[in-house]
Amino acid sequence: MPDPVAELSAPPRSVAQPFLRLTSVRKTYPGVVALAGVDMSVAPGEVIGLVGENGAGKSTLMKILGGVIQPDSGTIEIDGTALPGLTVSGSMRAGIAFVHQELNLFDNLDVASNVFIGREPLTGGPLKLVDTRKMRADVAPYLEKLGASFTPSTPTARLSLAQQQLVEIAKALSVNARLVILDEPTSSLPVAETDRLIEVIAGLKAAGIAVIFITHRLGEITRSCDRVLVLRDGVQVGTLDKAEITHDNMVRLMIGRALRVEYDPPKAARGGALLSARGIRTTAHPGRDVDLDLHAGEILGLAGLVGSGRTEFARVLFGIDRANAGTLQFDGAPLTLHSASDAVKHGIYLVPEDRKGAGILLDLPIAENISLPNLPSLSPGGLVSASRERQQAEQSRTELSIKAPTVQTRTGSLSGGNQQKVVLAKWLAMRPRALIFDEPTRGIDVGAKAEIYRLMRGLADSGVAVLMISSDMEEVIGVSDRIAVMHEGHISGQLERADFSEENVLSLAIGKPLASAGRPQQDMTR
Repeated sequence: MPDPVAELSAPPRSVAQPFLRLTSVRKTYPGVVALAGVDMSVAPGEVIGLVGENGAGKSTLMKILGGVIQPDSGTIEIDGTALPGLTVSGSMRAGIAFVHQELNLFDNLDVASNVFIGREPLTGGPLKLVDTRKMRADVAPYLEKLGASFTPSTPTARLSLAQQQLVEIAKALSVNARLVILDEPTSSLPVAETDRLIEVIAGLKAAGIAVIFITHRLGEITRSCDRVLVLRDGVQVGTLDKAEITHDNMVRLMIGRALRVEYDPPKAARGGALLSARGIRTTAHPGRDVDLDLHAGEILGLAGLVGSGRTEFARVLFGIDRANAGTLQFDGAPLTLHSASDAVKHGIYLVPEDRKGAGILLDLPIAENISLPNLPSLSPGGLVSASRERQQAEQSRTELSIKAPTVQTRTGSLSGGNQQKVVLAKWLAMRPRALIFDEPTRGIDVGAKAEIYRLMRGLADSGVAVLMISSDMEEVIGVSDRIAVMHEGHISGQLERADFSEENVLSLAIGKPLASAGRPQQDMTR
């Protein structure tokens, strides 16, 4: 088993020729050109950013590199040897390792077992049992390198999405990888954990290991990549060298125009407190109180590091989990939530972080996903009216610009941004009063992000109270009317727009009080 620390501190390998070269790689499906002649080279120790909107061809290109599909034409060279395509086993033998956006972990196993699944070290006895002690010892250095707060023996089911992502990265590091492909690895990571990943990428680069980095967070591309390849509708529209890598340059190539997260101020002053929490204690932080007011007509950003308790607090507000202590008020009256259905009855809805696992049913069509929470209103006489269901879905598809052939399209076939719109559509059809977004743009491309932001602003302008939990600093600062920051289970401070800055948000996220901005928890309700 290679020593990960030694491996990551090894001298760079020779860059005399690219480790990987693609020439005129093309892939088509009936009626669709997925890739139209892509050229790319990756040298040992080089970090290549691969960007493009959903549907640009990134996934197709990665499937070709992984040997999952074969190109129609073109060549792939590994160490100078030209091949018409790769097989899955051939890709692995070539040292190509993937960290997928969709997690491929077994919840019933511990961390070490997931990292070495199918490659477990065995004891020397006749029974050839799994050597659990050695396996956990081998995994420990990888977790240490990634700055993980859990151990090899931690059950995977107890990990957050961000922590599970680190397990996926450790799995890739555990093989003798020459090329590591990171597909949205930071999609569920907040700032501190993202910074740690950028350090890991730098360590891979220093060791001569090539990296292809796919992300919609363009700031991370700017920080970590040597070159950027930009795809649009299957076409390679440009390559940017290090000096040319800027947010605006990437966006112009991706969508043909400039686009930034620019603050869209509310059209009216925010209303009174609609949803209030006093002394709320969650199971994650049973000794810390949360006091927070969410006002009608505002977008309140809730920032914090992984483990700060933001998602656990949202689950209490939506009635999924019971608070250990504290009270809630809604529109000035006491609010008791025994289940999520109680929250729904009051018009409090949640757009969850894990939209595929908790927000939609991937195998159902769009229309049925939208109608599920509101079946009684579509069921005169106790039977669901197909015409009413279709009419409601068509209205949602038009209003939210859901890109799909019909409302009977399988929801799992949609892009991430359009799936998020389906989650939102089912709640908008029920006239929300308070809407909680947990990581609303995770894994969504820049164009779809802008549409989600416009929808959120429109909701706030209509009087809906919007709580946005986000680990994307640009998003928190660019979209919120007010920011509350959580640290270890309580609100460490609140910022009005005049005090917005990355430094202030990060200081509060690590529990550091601010001298001139950011009110502490006891002032949150003034």
